[in-house]
Amino acid sequence: MAEPGSREVEHEITVEAPAPTVYRLIAEVENWLRIFPPTIFVDYLSRGEREERIRIWATANGEAKNWTSRRTLDPDALRVTFRQEVSAPPVAAMGGTWIIEALSETSSRIRLLHDYRAVDDDPAGLAWIDQAVDRNSRAELASLKTTVELAHADTELTFSFEDSVRIAGAAKDVYDFINQADRWPERLPHVARVGFTEETPGLQTLEMDTRARDGSTHTTKSYRVTFAPRRIAYKQVTLPALMTLHTGIWTFADDSDGVVATSQHTVVLNAGNIAAVLGPEATVAEAREYVRGALSTNSRATLEHAKAYAEARR
Repeated sequence: MAEPGSREVEHEITVEAPAPTVYRLIAEVENWLRIFPPTIFVDYLSRGEREERIRIWATANGEAKNWTSRRTLDPDALRVTFRQEVSAPPVAAMGGTWIIEALSETSSRIRLLHDYRAVDDDPAGLAWIDQAVDRNSRAELASLKTTVELAHADTELTFSFEDSVRIAGAAKDVYDFINQADRWPERLPHVARVGFTEETPGLQTLEMDTRARDGSTHTTKSYRVTFAPRRIAYKQVTLPALMTLHTGIWTFADDSDGVVATSQHTVVLNAGNIAAVLGPEATVAEAREYVRGALSTNSRATLEHAKAYAEARR
């Protein structure tokens, strides 16, 4: 029974996938950006065989939040329990359990349990959490169902790549160029407009109009998580028509000759839009090449301008 002022809720869904497969997707947090729409980024703070601490950045009711959680993994019982160590207001405490139950060799039930309370037991805060937990839980379970049931298609539609440049300068200057995205319209020819906010240090919202080779522009929105001066991770939440997922990490590594700056991308193609965008005869391979070319062109242009900026400041 829940304590006064706290809440216990449960959501569930049935999926056509073996229970061990579902457990692995949930246990390995590297999958979360792909399978859970609210997740922006996840970083390990400590990691053992059965116990780990992770920091999570995610949206809740349209707001970007971050918190630290401790998880216990039980691959035998197919359970993952979690408890927030540091919660983001209005959450005072939050925990729960993922429970995977095998219905047959090829199907399983996923149960997601939460218990939580609001700061100062505020009724308005509790109502906000109710809404966020319900919305995120439904979105996470629906997305997880889609991911595991289309695992074969996702293998073909999902790909990653990276571009790197060597820079004779300081990592901090390269980092600053990428971090100061509010100045990109004056620094990058392919950026037409930027809307940039950073209400919480290290957690940024970036809306950008980008010019394509044919002169057209498209709008994207991303959440970015910064780790000065070594990396900036992001997840796009407003996407071009050919993608259902786009995440990336900018990294800046010192070596004896200066800095290696890298832009890494992970993409899931939107198979249903390939024909509309590229023509009825277009293949998945052609869509992969098209998207990679467009993203790589912009990444390399940004890296080259960052290189010029950093080398001029030596």
